[in-house]
Amino acid sequence: MAKKNQNKKPKFSSYWIYAVILLLIIGFQFFSGGGMWYQPKEISNTQLNEYLKNGDIKQVLIISNTKTAKVYLKEDALSKDVHKDVGSGDSLIPKTATSEVPQYQVKFGDLQNFENSIRKTIDENNLNNTEVKFDTEDTTFADIIISILPFILILGLWIFLMRRMSGGSGGGAGGQIFNIGKSKAKLFDEKKDIRATFKDVAGLEGAKEEVQEIVEFLRNPERYTSLGGKIPKGALLVGPPGTGKTLLAKAVAGEAKVPFFSLSGSDFVEMFVGVGASRVRDLFKQAKEKSPAIIFIDEIDAIGRARGKNNFTGSNDERENTLNQLLTEMDGFGTNTNVIVLAATNRADILDKALMRAGRFDRQIYVDLPDLNERREIFEVHLRPIKTKETLDLEFLAKQTPGFSGADIANVCNEAALIAARNGKKAVDRQDFLDAVDRIIGGLEKKNKIITPDEKKTIAYHEAGHATVSWLLEHAAPLVKVTIVPRGQSLGAAWYLPEERQIVRPEQMLDEMCATMGGRAAEKVVFDKISTGALSDLEKVTKQAKAMVTIYGLNDKLGNITYYDSSGQTDYNFSKPYSEETAQIIDKEISEIIEAQYKRAIEILRENQDKLSALANKLLEKEVIFKDDLEEIFGKRPFEKAENVGKETNLEA
Repeated sequence: MAKKNQNKKPKFSSYWIYAVILLLIIGFQFFSGGGMWYQPKEISNTQLNEYLKNGDIKQVLIISNTKTAKVYLKEDALSKDVHKDVGSGDSLIPKTATSEVPQYQVKFGDLQNFENSIRKTIDENNLNNTEVKFDTEDTTFADIIISILPFILILGLWIFLMRRMSGGSGGGAGGQIFNIGKSKAKLFDEKKDIRATFKDVAGLEGAKEEVQEIVEFLRNPERYTSLGGKIPKGALLVGPPGTGKTLLAKAVAGEAKVPFFSLSGSDFVEMFVGVGASRVRDLFKQAKEKSPAIIFIDEIDAIGRARGKNNFTGSNDERENTLNQLLTEMDGFGTNTNVIVLAATNRADILDKALMRAGRFDRQIYVDLPDLNERREIFEVHLRPIKTKETLDLEFLAKQTPGFSGADIANVCNEAALIAARNGKKAVDRQDFLDAVDRIIGGLEKKNKIITPDEKKTIAYHEAGHATVSWLLEHAAPLVKVTIVPRGQSLGAAWYLPEERQIVRPEQMLDEMCATMGGRAAEKVVFDKISTGALSDLEKVTKQAKAMVTIYGLNDKLGNITYYDSSGQTDYNFSKPYSEETAQIIDKEISEIIEAQYKRAIEILRENQDKLSALANKLLEKEVIFKDDLEEIFGKRPFEKAENVGKETNLEA
């Protein structure tokens, strides 16, 4: 190792060039005036005539080509007070007490007039000992340097800017501007960089089974090619954000122990035309040289979006050129190169069909949100570096986080640690995790928010309305916790315990909509007035009703028909997939569904108005109530058997 370092030549720095140029400039400034470091003090023509009359000047040397006169004083004149500061003007070194160097210099305009003036003064004062001589200074080299100096500076500035630009645009050799078309993929070496394996990926059992086959392809390709099979060219990881698609791809590379090229889809696109296609070519060239290898393109929808959908001008589209090159490369390289392309996206519906066909991305691997057991495993992974109490129940934490992705759970663990540290605790306990979930879902508590007593009362009855209706309906999610302390943008919040359903029936959706309308219904029953506080409730029920009518075919009037397009191509259409008459029917049916559930919520609350008021008063008193408080008022919920399976908490604001 030591020998290797000794043979290593030092890297040349371009800053030495700039330093040499600067020193040359300074040097020419010093030497161009007279070839010496010492610079005489500059005086005027009047002062020159005065010194001549006093007999102090021994010689006046006129430099004709620079229109400057050098003035030499006599030895006895150097001791006079008038000349005591001689040499202190533009001198850069101390003046020596000698007349061998000029003490003064005078700049003049017309040479003939200046000479006549000096000689006239000499003749009038009989200064026979004062000499007038003529000379020239050789400044040719200095003039050349000064004349080309602006061009040198412009050239140096251009080189500097080009080096700075190329530093962020090109991988490969040296990062020069001409390497802007080089791939920006980061290479993870299988021997040093890649540490992730399937053990680091909690949950995702189904996805891991599918990618396990890719690992076997890369480890032992002969096992499959000997039977005539072909190694797949690509696999697409599809799933919501934060579910672990990137981590799964790294684990595949770690298990297969092959080089792993990682980059984002946006890394291909640049302001220069043709750069994206060039980078695609360079990426596959590098991967072939290091095969077997894995190319991982994160967020491939940045370049893989369906072509021709948003290019209305018909002009050259750099993104489409990049996609075309990617399609060509995936078709072009042979199956014997042992290069597999992995890509990840959460918008598979907008990808180009040519990209999704067999022979390019041969398989799609769905990475879904984790279920109850998988969330428990993810908690185990993220709790390893966190100091927790031994009594922490992971099963309970998994139940408190329905619909959370792996990234969300990591955020919960980190937030819980921050809350515990903020409160001065030695370890993170169960309450810290509950507070973290509340903080992430509902936002930070704003106890100092100014709310009038009337508004607080309205909020209490609104949240009590939600709790009452959801508690009394069979298919509605029962309430676990209610608060009227403002959180985030909400003035009140309620935590529910929903089922994890794979299919949803109409009565279940209607009960949920009725419970959501319970807040506004409570305001109507108690105050005979409604407010703007139900905005989020109205938004939720409108989406649910619209889905029942236009997506799931659960409306008797329209029948078994859906206007949902899973390919996502209708997003670019300006026309609706149904007629105006059908649009009127859809609007009418959505409104009737919502109004029916609103009236149903009002009837339930009127029948239980005394319990609604008792719950609202308890909310005003405590500000936060739990399931036990509801049981004291309403008694045990009559649907307990249905609640024992798959219950988890959620937040509705």
